[in-house]
Order: sequence, then C-alpha cells, then structure tokens
Amino acid sequence: MRPRIIGATASVAALGLLGSLVTACGSSSSGSGTTLRLVAAEYGNSPASSSKAYWDKLADAFTAAHPGKEVEVTLYPWADVDREVTRMVEEGNAPDVALMGAYSDFAAQGRLYAASELLSVRAEANFLPPLAKAGSVGNTLYGLPFVASSRLLFYNKELFDNAAAEPPKTWSGLKNAAETLKQEGVLYPYALPLGPEEAHAEALIWELSNGGGYADGSGGYSIASEQNTQTFRWLKENLVAPGLTGPVPPAELNRQDAFAAFLRGEVGMLNGYPSLLHEARAKGMKVGTLSMPVANTPRDGQTFPSAGVADWMMAFKHDDNRELVGSFLEFVYQDKNLNDFAGRYHLLPSTVSATQTSKDAAADPSGAQFLNALRGAELYPVNEPSWLQVSNTIKRNIGKAVAPSADPKAVLEDIAQQVGDITEQP
Repeated sequence: MRPRIIGATASVAALGLLGSLVTACGSSSSGSGTTLRLVAAEYGNSPASSSKAYWDKLADAFTAAHPGKEVEVTLYPWADVDREVTRMVEEGNAPDVALMGAYSDFAAQGRLYAASELLSVRAEANFLPPLAKAGSVGNTLYGLPFVASSRLLFYNKELFDNAAAEPPKTWSGLKNAAETLKQEGVLYPYALPLGPEEAHAEALIWELSNGGGYADGSGGYSIASEQNTQTFRWLKENLVAPGLTGPVPPAELNRQDAFAAFLRGEVGMLNGYPSLLHEARAKGMKVGTLSMPVANTPRDGQTFPSAGVADWMMAFKHDDNRELVGSFLEFVYQDKNLNDFAGRYHLLPSTVSATQTSKDAAADPSGAQFLNALRGAELYPVNEPSWLQVSNTIKRNIGKAVAPSADPKAVLEDIAQQVGDITEQP
C-alpha cells in the first residue's frame, strides 16, 4: 500500500542493509516460544540511519527484561517488504510479527491475532482513535499502528515575503498566492505531485478538503463522487491550466522530486510531513505550516479532516507463540521505545500516551500541529483487503484527471470502474 511515510529506500540493498539481522542467538523457528521472528521495513536510507541500531537495542533490552526470550530481526526495503512477507506466508514460514504497510489481506485470511488476544485492555485502548479505526476490520483491531504521519501545507516564507503573498486558508487564497508567486518567477508556485510514486496521497489531501475522499459512509469506495469530481476539475482549471504547478506535468511529478525541488527553494507551496520539515530547517529554510486550505470558508462548526498515514504491526498465529508475541508488543509500545523510533525518523507516535510525552511535539509548535492534525485525520481505507490493488490503480491513473485534454469526471469514472472490477474478484 503505502505512500511510505518516509519514502521508499531502494538504495538500501546496495548499502548492505538487506537481509537477516540476527539480534540474539537461538532457534529461529516461529512458535518455539523462546525466539520471536520480526520482519520489518527499513526506514533508513544509509548505513548510518538504518533501523538496525534501534531494533538491536530494543531486542537486547527485551531479552534482558525477559530472560530466555530472544528476538531475531530481518529488515527489507519498503519496496520489497510487503512482497517478502507475502512470500513467507505463502511458503508456510510467516514471521511472528511484521512491520509493513498493509495488514488487511492477512486478517481476511484469518492469519492474524486480534489485538485483544495479545495486549492489555489499557494498551489496546491507548492507540489514537483514527489509527485504531483504520487498523480494525469490523470492530476488531488487527493492524497495530506503529508510527504515523499527518500532512500539512508547507510554504516557503522567504518566497512568500518576497512576493508579498498571503498564506492561504481557502482554495481561492491558494490560487491567489500561486499567481503572485508565479509573477515573481517561482518555478513551482504550488507543487502538485500526482506521479505514480504517491499520487493517491496528494489526491486524498485535496479530496478531503472538499468533503470527499476514497470511501463512502457504507464502507465502499467513492472514487468518482461529485465532490471528488469537483476537486479535480478545480485543480485542472485553476492551478494546472494557468501554469501554477510548475514545468513538470503533475502526472509525471513524483513526491520525492517535489520535495527535492522544495529543498532547493524552487517551490512556493506543497503538502508535506514532519521529516521534510526537519530537512528544510536543517538547510536553514524558513518554512510555514498550515492546515490544508479548504474549498470554501467552513460553516460554523464544520471541520475537514487532514490526511493521515500509518505503518502497521501485525502478529501471525503460530502454535505456542501468543504469550511471547504479546509480551514483545507490550514492550515495543512502551512510550519510551515508541518515541525513540518516531524521534529517530521525525515521525509521529501512534499512541495517546506517547504523543503526550513526545519531545518533538513539546519542543516544536509545528510538531504539535502535526499531532493535532493526526488526532482528527482520515487514513486510507487500509482495512479493505482490496486496498493494495486499488491504491496502485489510483497511483497509476489519478494524474490523468488534470491533463490538458482530460475530462476529470471521465477519468475518475474509469478509475472507479477498474476499482469495481478489483473488488468483484473472488
């Protein structure tokens, strides 16, 4: 699934980070009751930032607190981890615990423990509500949110000051700011990354700000809703056609390329997450953050959710591994351990208590702003087993909706038809 929270790390294998990283000796067979096998995504993009250091430290601490119990960790790049775990499951060699971008297909197959089978009532109730909702199938929590991210609108304060542009609160304000920035020669007044890397994230941000989204109230998909159609028609006519989205067609602009342009000072506005803000400030950039502007001035009491993304822990059923897995997950989700990982990658912890003790949020008003956005966020419909295929369909096609010759409604209806074909598969 993922618009991965911190981006794919295809270079990881070349850096020697791919493969089994054994953190403690002992039998590695799942269900042994003594050794837990964890397969996790690699969040780093170099040996220095590899997740190995975190998991080594945590495994040692867990073994010290649970004599006789051991942890064996295998890391894979984000581009490979979903496929590798699926392969292990199909070969009858599923790990005890996996950390990756999707869980619902395994839950639908009956392969996962419910959170209530592993965690204390207090620990299960500690997850932030929007994340717990996304991690649940029906009313049962299977996908345990680990780290998360919300999205805010970033704007380059120096470019805005030079152009005397006003930070926007509505779509019309965003268009006015983009026009002013273009007049001052800004290359990307608003960067609109609808390329295949993470188009479904950018699309959802805009859809939510107009009361739309991917799912309807009954739990089905609503790709071609009237609100979504209005959104893409507005984007095409008001930002893309007037040349306010930069020299690269949105359907060809990937998120990482947009982020790189922002860090070069070429972008006036774009949607971003905490780690990008950290990178920008490390370069000395002055960046403002805002909630995503909305289509119209909200009525009294009306709110629009931000877009949120999470990565998921899941526990596979094996004979005699339930007690070990439960003890390990209770340990992982202690505030200190969760915040250590979130802080390392400038992400957001997934529990109420960890967010309250997050050093990043306490020290940085923007950190608190991201956390506040996450508390009211809407996530992808990851609890739908079809979401992995559906999200890939959206990523490949949604950028076509703003192409010069496109009819946004027809493009969205075509995507909806493909989604319907996917969901009707046996």
